[in-house]
Amino acid sequence: MKIGMIGLGRMGSNMVRRLLRAGHECVVYDHDPAAAAALASEGAAAASSLTDLVRQLPQPRILWIMVPAAAVDQVIADTAGQLAGGDIFIDGGNSHYRDDIERARKLGAKGLRYVDVGTSGGLWGLERGYCLMIGGEREAVRAIEPILAALAPGGALAAAGTAARGYLHVGPAGAGHYVKMIHNGIEYGLMAAYAEGFNLLHHTGAGAQSGTADAESAPQRAPQLQGYEFKIGEIAELWRHGSVISSWLLDLLAEQLAENAELAHFAGRVADSGEGRWTVQTAIDIGVPVPLLASALFARFSSRGESEFADRILSAMRLGFGGHHEIAGGPPK
Repeated sequence: MKIGMIGLGRMGSNMVRRLLRAGHECVVYDHDPAAAAALASEGAAAASSLTDLVRQLPQPRILWIMVPAAAVDQVIADTAGQLAGGDIFIDGGNSHYRDDIERARKLGAKGLRYVDVGTSGGLWGLERGYCLMIGGEREAVRAIEPILAALAPGGALAAAGTAARGYLHVGPAGAGHYVKMIHNGIEYGLMAAYAEGFNLLHHTGAGAQSGTADAESAPQRAPQLQGYEFKIGEIAELWRHGSVISSWLLDLLAEQLAENAELAHFAGRVADSGEGRWTVQTAIDIGVPVPLLASALFARFSSRGESEFADRILSAMRLGFGGHHEIAGGPPK
């Protein structure tokens, strides 16, 4: 099949490469011409503009959009007027599912089809394949299935269904990004659990050796831990083999710890791209408890210094009711 790919960032460019390897034809466009030129050297056809990209595609045209959520509507506005009935827009980024519903409605009124594809795989998708969560009309999804199959990991028997091969049509417009939203909310929770557990291991030796006895320090209740000096990288590697908490996330963490056990090259300011917030907001809207996912989201806010003033308030209140002064330089190491 022939497809137009708009947005050639880390994921978009590797998706093009995977499609090319599977024998599909790709016309590519990015606001950075160098990105399109790089893929042209690998077999893609570079487009000089969105108009040029549309011109190079046969009908029914397939346009896959891999741009930030805030830019999707502008791309659609810049291209929809040049398309014809039956052409398909695919948003493979991380849009809000409610935006998908509205886009599908507006485009459908013009005879255009819209498919939302929650895409997971990150930097490793080129080799491992991408997990694809798909929303939209069934016929539109069927029309692009060869592309979906090429991007997905594959490998399972057809009788096992497409889910076993890494892609699944999960429902109508918005359903794909809804499932991806929950997927990313879970991801936040899993990452937070690893972070807290390894942080406890990291502090065990130093904390157990603290013998400070004053009104500002909790008494040490576990002196038997004194002398434990865990090699965090080796424990991460150990847990990768046979443990019930082994996972791809742990594989990636172990790789980083092997390079630098203190992770000194990271500042620890953790961003959130929106899906975790939308997960918690949706849970509130429908009255479903997600305390772990909410805690993981709020931990990311704290990592960026958003709890600093609240922490000052705590110190101020302790000083007020008990005369407790902050320990200079932070807690004992």
